[in-house]
Amino acid sequence: MAPEAVLSLAILVLVCIGVVMVYSASSASALLSDENPSGTLLRQGVFAVVALVAFTVCARIEPGVIMRLGRPAVFVSLGLLVVVLVPGIGIQANGARSWLGAGPLQMQPSELAKLALIVWLAAYLARNIDRLDTWEGLKRPLGLMVLMGFLLMLEPDLGTTVVLLGTAFLMLVIAGVPGRILLMLTGAAGVAIAVLVAIAPYRMARFTSFLDPWSDPEGNGFQVTQAQLALGSGGVDGVGLGNGLQKVNYLPEAHTDMIMATIGEELGLIGVIAVIALLGAVIWSGYRIAVAAPDRRLRFLAGGLVSLISIQAIVNLGAVLGLLPVTGVPLPFVSYGGSSLVVLTAASGILVGISRRSRQRRLAAVPEPAARGDRGRGDRRAHHAGARAG
Repeated sequence: MAPEAVLSLAILVLVCIGVVMVYSASSASALLSDENPSGTLLRQGVFAVVALVAFTVCARIEPGVIMRLGRPAVFVSLGLLVVVLVPGIGIQANGARSWLGAGPLQMQPSELAKLALIVWLAAYLARNIDRLDTWEGLKRPLGLMVLMGFLLMLEPDLGTTVVLLGTAFLMLVIAGVPGRILLMLTGAAGVAIAVLVAIAPYRMARFTSFLDPWSDPEGNGFQVTQAQLALGSGGVDGVGLGNGLQKVNYLPEAHTDMIMATIGEELGLIGVIAVIALLGAVIWSGYRIAVAAPDRRLRFLAGGLVSLISIQAIVNLGAVLGLLPVTGVPLPFVSYGGSSLVVLTAASGILVGISRRSRQRRLAAVPEPAARGDRGRGDRRAHHAGARAG
C-alpha cells in the first residue's frame, strides 16, 4: 500500500477513535455537573469535520504554494503570540494564557506557530544548504526559534515550547547541520530547561513528582498516579467502552492530555497498542514520504511535519505512562481540542500532497515505451511479400 494511503487511513481511524473516546471520557463528569453530556462530543465532531476538510484541501494544494506562505505565516503567528499575552484578550486556562476567541470559537496561536515555523524553516534550510555549517548561516533560524520559544514561555507553556523547538532541532539534523553545532545547541537547551524548571516552583514540583509520583499521590503526583491506576485497572481487554471509573472526577484532563489513560482503562492493553500502532503507521508513512520527496525543500518540509507529530506523540505518551514529566501536550488526532487536531491533520494533508507530487515526478521521468512496429526492423519498412519463402 502506498505511504499516502496508509497515512490517510490511519489518520481517519485515529480521528474517529478520538471522537468516540472524547465522548466516553467527558460525558459522565458533565452529567454529574448538570451539563450537557453530549456537548463535548458535538464540539469534537465539528472539530473533526473541519480537520478532515483541512486535510483534503491541503492534500490538493501544490506544495510549492504552501512553501511560499511560510514567511507571512510566521509574521501572523508571531503577532498572535503577542496578542494572546494581552490581559483581557488572551484567555487564561490551567495557569496559562494560551487562547484567543470567545465561546466555542477559540484557537491556540501556538499551534499555528508550529506549522508556520516548519514551513519557513524548510524553505530557509533548502536555500542556505551550503551555509548551515556556520553560525552565520544559522543566525536567522535560531533567532526565530528563540523568539517563538520566549513568547511561548511568557504564556507560560513549556510543553508546547519543547515540542516546537524539538521539531525545529530535528529539521536541523535532517538538513545536515554539523554534529558539533547540534551538540552545542543540545547543551544550551538542556541548561535553559533546567533553569526554567528551577525558577518555577510548580514546574519543580512536577519534575520531582515525575521521579516518584507515589510519594505524594494526593498532591503533586495525583494526575500521574490516577493515570497509572486507570491503565492498570484496564488489564488486557479493558473494562468496556464507557465503563471506566477514573474519568469520573478522578483523573484530571481525562479527555484531553490523559485520554490514553482512559483508552487503557476502557479498551485495555489491546486498545493502547492499537492506538500506538496507528500513530506508528502515521509516523512510518510520513518519514517514507520525506525520504522519497523529489527535492530538498519538500524533503525538509515533510521531515519537519512528521517530526512534529512524532515528538508530540512521544511527549504525551511519556507523560501518561510516567516516563516523562506532565507537560499538558495533547495526543495527536485523539485528544479533545480543535487547534491541535486541525493543525496536525492539515499537516498530514500536506504530507499527502508531497507524496502525490513525488509520484507525479517519478512517472514523468519514466521514458515512454517505443511504439510497437515491425519487430526486429528499426526502419519500420514493410516486408517483401516473399520474405519468408526462402
